[in-house]
Amino acid sequence: MEPRILLAHGGGGGASHRLIQEVFYRYLGNDILLQGNDAAVFDVVPGKLAMTTDCFVVQPIFFRGGDIGKLAVCGTVNDLAVSGARPLYLSLGLIIEEGLPVELLEKVVASIAAACLEAGVKIVTGDTKVVEKGKADQLFINTTGLGIIPESVRVGGEMARPGDLVLINGNIGEHGLAVMSERAGINWETPILSDCAALHGLIAEAMEAGAVHCLRDPTRGGLATTLNEISRQSHVGIILEENAIPVSGAVRGASEMLGFDPLYLANEGKVVVIAPPASAKAILERMRRHPLGKDSAIIGEAVAEHPGLVALKTAFGGERLLDMLEGEMLPRIC
Repeated sequence: MEPRILLAHGGGGGASHRLIQEVFYRYLGNDILLQGNDAAVFDVVPGKLAMTTDCFVVQPIFFRGGDIGKLAVCGTVNDLAVSGARPLYLSLGLIIEEGLPVELLEKVVASIAAACLEAGVKIVTGDTKVVEKGKADQLFINTTGLGIIPESVRVGGEMARPGDLVLINGNIGEHGLAVMSERAGINWETPILSDCAALHGLIAEAMEAGAVHCLRDPTRGGLATTLNEISRQSHVGIILEENAIPVSGAVRGASEMLGFDPLYLANEGKVVVIAPPASAKAILERMRRHPLGKDSAIIGEAVAEHPGLVALKTAFGGERLLDMLEGEMLPRIC
């Protein structure tokens, strides 16, 4: 195998086949992928089909707590899980820059394989393209995911109701600051790690514990933007309690120093759960028993007043509106 990616690796000939056999099949091979056909063929269990797709252009491609490969798998698994689906299959598309060290590509593919194993999903089809040096930034990834939603499950951003409580499974803002710190070469006294994780297990536990109206992962734009999306979909207002929102001391201190608001920083291992009061306490207790939910908290509620708006009750007793983020606080964060 050549030490660096060549344009020939995207040409469909012998170099392409060596890349597929010695890198992708080596790490990702399974009964469906190894069929080697132009389309994956597999059985689908009964239920509603959920499908999502996402592109990942994060820079740098390795950061504290994760990398572009792990991020691609977890991000797609989470998008399926917050729709109420059990994730099953992923596709994997890569745009690779000429000259990328094959050793680095192998590290990313190995990370993808480990994340798939942990999440219980399979890469069943994929594609690679190689572009000239300088026409990309090392590596871009696209993943499409398929999952099954049981007929009895219905959740959505349009289903929040006045009186519902808003829960989150832990500290916000860690992914955004981890990537930004790596990019800028900042080493904090307390290291800030990305929270990148597959949340389907935690979400399944929450849904077993009681009725859930809405699930959403607050990625780009952070918690504030995600709740604005839900409030507009459901035509409800949302009031948050600042003191109840989990933020680590490291993220709070770094945000104050850099002028960031943790409410708008990206997350990759957090889920917002909106549930009726009758089930919220049981859901909270179940989430706190899960390794990815030990810092879960009830952080606010949906109200009939000011539909489409999100307000924050501050630690000083005041109140301020939280608008949707305009533009990007940190570009190329996922």
